[in-house]
Amino acid sequence: MSDRPPLDKNISIPDFKDFYWLKAELISFCKRNKLPSSGSKQELNEVIIQFLSGSPTLKKTKKRQTPCSNFDWRRETLHMSTIITDNYSNTENVRHFFQEQLGQSFKFNVAFMNWMKSNKGKTLGDAIHAWKNIKEQQKSQTGPKDIAPQFEYNRYLRDFLADNPSLDRQVGITLWKIKKSKRGTNAYERKDLQWL
Repeated sequence: MSDRPPLDKNISIPDFKDFYWLKAELISFCKRNKLPSSGSKQELNEVIIQFLSGSPTLKKTKKRQTPCSNFDWRRETLHMSTIITDNYSNTENVRHFFQEQLGQSFKFNVAFMNWMKSNKGKTLGDAIHAWKNIKEQQKSQTGPKDIAPQFEYNRYLRDFLADNPSLDRQVGITLWKIKKSKRGTNAYERKDLQWL
């Protein structure tokens, strides 16, 4: 049984911070209370905490600039010399281009997508070099891969499986469902096994 309180405008800040909330729940709360409802989970958390604290001014969300380029990343023929424009997006056309250049094992990963977003004006040839560098760095990394803080479920399962190699992934999923309904940290702890 969950001891999680309802996510409404009467929730206390400590209660809000102590429980796990899905992004969809945060967006729904923001819309119900006429708050900005776009952005990452962390940004939505900040907006809600400001609202709950009674802060009269909410942090303004960055307004997206209208792209200047009308390059069609879904249909244009791509080349090594194609410039990364301000309206770049990860399309199937782009994926196909990178798979032709780098092999079928090519995948968009977070580090590469961040590189693409922050390197407008460079070419797809530069992007290929960046992808190879990112892959090399990942290969040389020792220990578990970093998982961004907002991916609590993935971090929980990774840590559960590392600590319990003889247990099945489904057990970890069951424990996660219990853990996220409880007050406190969402990180895996060995004591979570008591719920089995």
